[in-house]
Amino acid sequence: MNFPKFLVASVAFYAIVQVLSMLGIFNGYMMIIINKSLIYVILAVSLNLINGITGQFSLGHMGFAAVGAYVSGTITTLFFKLRAPREFSLDALPAELVFFCAIVVGGLVAAFIGVLIGFPSLRLKGDYLAIVTLGFGEIIKSVINGIDYVGGPRGLLGIAPFSNFTVIFIFAFLTIVIIRNVIESSHGRAMLAIRENELAADLAGVDSTRYKVTGFAMGAFFAGIAGGLLAHLIQMAHPTQYGFLASAMVLILVYAGGMGSLTGSIIAAFLLTFLTEALRLGVDWVHEITKLPIGTEWTMVIYALLLILIMLFKPDGLMGMREAKILQLGRKHA
Repeated sequence: MNFPKFLVASVAFYAIVQVLSMLGIFNGYMMIIINKSLIYVILAVSLNLINGITGQFSLGHMGFAAVGAYVSGTITTLFFKLRAPREFSLDALPAELVFFCAIVVGGLVAAFIGVLIGFPSLRLKGDYLAIVTLGFGEIIKSVINGIDYVGGPRGLLGIAPFSNFTVIFIFAFLTIVIIRNVIESSHGRAMLAIRENELAADLAGVDSTRYKVTGFAMGAFFAGIAGGLLAHLIQMAHPTQYGFLASAMVLILVYAGGMGSLTGSIIAAFLLTFLTEALRLGVDWVHEITKLPIGTEWTMVIYALLLILIMLFKPDGLMGMREAKILQLGRKHA
């Protein structure tokens, strides 16, 4: 990837948001939406590695996010009983370090579970794999729901708000850089070969099972990271946050942005997150003005119609399989 340009663009984005936040133009509500957008960037890019790059079809991505959320939340809230400091100080460093370690551990546990699921299930293809991953997501939700230690059906509450814009931005930046560099590597070319024609890749000596499991584990790792960041942003983790609808939402981001395009995933994550909030506010405004019996459920109706229009007129997604220049391959491949 064109790392210098991507670094400059990322730093510029970070600086602009920080300045607008300090000036009061971006209030707390707006910053929460931006933070959620960055978390969805991590989720969409990591799922794109599985679905768009390796050519698999996973419907349980939020199950890995649930693992990361509960593991990291358990470490910071139940084990160490941390409380986020109001401002940065040297005395707060141990708590911050524990938080970062908890996020990474949550990702590693999610990756481990991804490997356990990957070996027996990734020999399946298409709809069969989708059913298995969907079942995994529901199993994770049900298991968490039955563990009283982490809150059970009440959820894990009182999680310290360690996730702020700077922390989430750093993790999102690293996610994009790492996954893009993997795609550019020989391992990434093997994954792309499997996506295009698995039989031909096998005949060329590519260990398709190994690379599919690797892609699945990497996607699960970053999904666990995103889950931990989300839990420490909204200060809770609840089983209902990680069900089928949540996984479908991330899948929509990938397809709306373009399968195999990290740029498309990034754009879709921001557009659809802001669109969801705009539709919710718009429906509330119409209800206040007209007094019609319409509620927030109409938000998803309009949202679904817009997605249908996108799929009708842009079936390949916003970017197709193209990348922005700052994310394009830095060299030509034969």
